[in-house]
Amino acid sequence: MMKSGEKIAAANATAGDTATVATKVSPAAKKALMILNCILLSLGNCGGPLISRLYFLHGGNRIWLSAFLETAGWPFILVVLFFLYLHRRRSTTTHYNKSDNLTSTTTIVYMRPRVFFAAAIIGVLTGLDDYLYACGVARLPVSTTSLIIASQLSFTAFFAFLLVKQKFTPYTINAVVLLTIGAAVLAFHTDGDRPNGESKAEYFKGFFLTVTAAALYGFVLPMVELTYNKAKQAITYTLVLEIQMVLCLFATIFCTIGMAINNDFKVIPREATEFGLGETRYYVVLCLCVVFWQCFFLGAIGVVFCASSLLSGIIIAVLLPVTETLAVVFYKEPFQVEKGIALVLSLWGFTSYFYGEYKYMKKKDKTRSFSDRSRELPQINYSSV
Repeated sequence: MMKSGEKIAAANATAGDTATVATKVSPAAKKALMILNCILLSLGNCGGPLISRLYFLHGGNRIWLSAFLETAGWPFILVVLFFLYLHRRRSTTTHYNKSDNLTSTTTIVYMRPRVFFAAAIIGVLTGLDDYLYACGVARLPVSTTSLIIASQLSFTAFFAFLLVKQKFTPYTINAVVLLTIGAAVLAFHTDGDRPNGESKAEYFKGFFLTVTAAALYGFVLPMVELTYNKAKQAITYTLVLEIQMVLCLFATIFCTIGMAINNDFKVIPREATEFGLGETRYYVVLCLCVVFWQCFFLGAIGVVFCASSLLSGIIIAVLLPVTETLAVVFYKEPFQVEKGIALVLSLWGFTSYFYGEYKYMKKKDKTRSFSDRSRELPQINYSSV
């Protein structure tokens, strides 16, 4: 029989403690979560730039609106959080022993103030990054924009080393070098990518702002991982979604202020009627922007949770040739030999990274049989939601 104090502690652990309230999932479910986030990241990373460029190609010219759309899908996270809450509540009810005459409660919000303020700051940085990226998409072809964004991997690796002491293996270094070389190879044909009627000054402005966006997001991903490390609470997937919601909310507020100052809200109806694909398709394009970019941010932060900020950066970089190919198919952008070489190098780098992870895990299993985590994030509870 449990003592009364033990009963109360057990009930509190089951009902309300952030560090222990969780639904245990199998290793297969953990892998499924990782795969799901990779799929979301892939959809957003490839679809987001294409749809954003489509907006500008057919008459759209509101930079702040384009930036706003990248995080405006944050209310969708509320729906997911609501269903996770119902799931936790049902699990709490299942484990609650009515004979103990204890009050059962289910935690609604896991996020503590320190994590909230960190997420808010990162959200403002993300809003600025969205604006810089939108400036680049408005002036550059998708292929060029994707090329520049590939440099984000180097920034991510650098900041991950400084902020979270990311450990590098020979395979990881090889992957970063190959993916960076792949991006450099693509640079050989950027001279002919300047759109008709656009001045060199505008083109180079877009180029510079996109590089800045790549550097800033390369800083944001390790900052998210650092927030997990310094949270001083269990990092469940529910908490990850709460962080993502706050991050996107503040990014959206930042862009909304920019839209208000730039009078974008007044211009949208007129821009819709003048849109090259028609008024209805104008709003469809805006909605698709919201969906694809929300997939990107959910996938990126989910991969950071399941693995690391470096892996998130590597996946973004390895999808560069895919985006290039889609731009060739849909927007008739030229596909030079250099792009084929970049594709091979990217796939090689991607394979190198995961082969290194496979060897690392195999060695780790031999020396630490009790550990089944996939990255060096000991404070993260991967078996929690």
